[in-house]
Amino acid sequence: MILPDASLGVLGGGQLGRMFTLAAHSMGYRVVVLDPDPHSPAGLIADQHIKADYRDRAALQLLGDECAAITTEFENIPAESLELLEQFCPVRPAADAVRIAQNRIEEKTFIRQQGLATAPFAAIYEAGDIDEAITGLQPPLLLKTASMGYDGKGQQQVSTADEARAAFLQMDGKPCVLEEMVDLEREISVVLARNTSGRMAVYPAGDNRHVNGILDTTIVPSTAATDTINTAIDMARQLADAMNYCELAQASTR
Repeated sequence: MILPDASLGVLGGGQLGRMFTLAAHSMGYRVVVLDPDPHSPAGLIADQHIKADYRDRAALQLLGDECAAITTEFENIPAESLELLEQFCPVRPAADAVRIAQNRIEEKTFIRQQGLATAPFAAIYEAGDIDEAITGLQPPLLLKTASMGYDGKGQQQVSTADEARAAFLQMDGKPCVLEEMVDLEREISVVLARNTSGRMAVYPAGDNRHVNGILDTTIVPSTAATDTINTAIDMARQLADAMNYCELAQASTR
């Protein structure tokens, strides 16, 4: 048990980190934020702000020495940095879970390995992969970068192999997923908390509404059919267990 007055570390200093810091302070904890931005929202109110790159080993060691436990604000923190920090104190979520969540190829492959459905997709590591991949998919398609894409960024709609190759080059030839577009009725999100013994608390499912490919509003509770909501909850539980995920986990049924 980590008692109040202990220091908690956060990798990432955005709005979610700021909310974490405010909640931790209200419970009597100190917060140390590692974020390269000198004006990061969380860093401005943290007890200590380490202004360094997420791969800076000296900064990571300082964070590990200062804290009783460490978390990450978003999934794009390098998993290798979390592995280093695990030598000092508990890190939640663990590096292995973050490594899956931050890469679409890893994520979709892992989901399928658990027997759960995804949109049909193929991994694209180089332009030569496209011709074979596209023969097994039904246009229209989306080409998405495997990492760092969000809010509609890092993705492009394509219908032919030539279009896919051109889009791949525009994405600097980085690993991508090529997947079939799905005609969505709605998107449902499930948020849950899981502790180290595997106990979970599930929040009510919400309906997500997007504007121009960016999440605009989440309405809770979801108005989806009960069976659909239960399916989403079961998926979230199964994935959280499979990743040994501790903290917050999210799954969407589309």
